[in-house]
Amino acid sequence: MKQLMNMVRKTDFERNYINGLKLELDYELITLYDAMTDKDEKQMIQSKKRLSEIHSELEAFHAFA
Repeated sequence: MKQLMNMVRKTDFERNYINGLKLELDYELITLYDAMTDKDEKQMIQSKKRLSEIHSELEAFHAFA
């Protein structure tokens, strides 16, 4: 029973973490769009880097399925 509860907690944590990453993905896409509109090269590079990191994390959780 204890193992089942631990598995449920882990699943809940992962689900919440994935949802947080998806929100951060949306925010970072907006930031990238704003940077592109303003032609802010520095911010574009930062946003692309963070988007790549978020993508890798989501892939690790198989969140695109």
